[in-house]
Amino acid sequence: MSLAETARGCTSPNPLVGAVIVAGDRILGEGYHAGPWRDHAEVAAIKDAVGRSTGSRSAHEVCAGATMYVTLEPCCTYGRTPPCTSALLDAGFGRVVVGAIDPSPEVDGRGVALLEAAGIRVDVADGDVARRCRRQNDGHRKAAGTGLPFVTYKYAMTLDGRIATDSGDARWISCEASRGVVHRWRAWSDAVMIGAGTLAADDPRLTARGETCGEQPVRVVVDAALGLRREAALVETAAEGVVLAVCAEDVPGARRSEVESWGVETTTAPRVDGSGLAPVGVARMLAERGLQTVLLEGGARLAGAWWDAGMIDKIAAFICPQVVSGIENRSPLTGGGAQTMAEACHLQEVEVTGIGCDVLISGYVRGPY
Repeated sequence: MSLAETARGCTSPNPLVGAVIVAGDRILGEGYHAGPWRDHAEVAAIKDAVGRSTGSRSAHEVCAGATMYVTLEPCCTYGRTPPCTSALLDAGFGRVVVGAIDPSPEVDGRGVALLEAAGIRVDVADGDVARRCRRQNDGHRKAAGTGLPFVTYKYAMTLDGRIATDSGDARWISCEASRGVVHRWRAWSDAVMIGAGTLAADDPRLTARGETCGEQPVRVVVDAALGLRREAALVETAAEGVVLAVCAEDVPGARRSEVESWGVETTTAPRVDGSGLAPVGVARMLAERGLQTVLLEGGARLAGAWWDAGMIDKIAAFICPQVVSGIENRSPLTGGGAQTMAEACHLQEVEVTGIGCDVLISGYVRGPY
């Protein structure tokens, strides 16, 4: 799992995968998937084992009878690279330990079945190890199983529960160290999303800064009326990465053409109840574009709509030691809401971490996909 994490932010739309080859008490080789068109973890580990061996030995001579530990079920179809199951069979492995079954329709247990049919012993992890392996690829797993992206709602709030002052000022609630963490999350995400309200109030760039990032995340604005201005920071930085404006279907084509002339992509989504855009429709559109992980940085109304629609999978809240008081901007979620505490959502796998002077509380809405 640690090997797999080496490439976080670089493999999309492929999953994170790590592999280790063991014989007795010795590690023969290690590998991880570095990104599309690159060797899969299993092949990288086999090549590493051959490279570590003395003399000019074949993969079969080095790996015959050995055990491979791999975080995700080996693929069994031709894609950008040949199937990993063929490499395992050719190398003569005696045992394969799999962290999690790959839910992709073209795999989904077929890789394990193929190996077993060839006489290789296959053990699939369970318990905490299985949960952690599945969590490592939340976006890949949810997109494969549901056709929707994995959405993390990130926000910062003061000690008195405010996400902005009465005037709307929110720079900065969180400390510099916390903002650095957010830039890392952006670099790891396929998309960063806000709504029209945050666009107007904060005029953000939404780029991942100070991080090694192969590509900037797609910067998504959910803006039913397509009120994006030419002088907005997103437009001014359109050359740095894709900016996607999602608007209502009734926005005139001339207006969309104007925005597109600025270097911004536009697309449409249906409205819900005649007002804002339907979260499920927007989410499905993002997944169809290959965007598996979305960092939601929008305000309370957009987040509340997505929460009510069941589209948020994880909460990451920075609690910051500032008190501003006032009557506006009092909650990071404006939605239907629970009527009793018994109806409240109790997050799973909660982690509490100190980040500078802030406290980061994160947790999942539901179990791993």
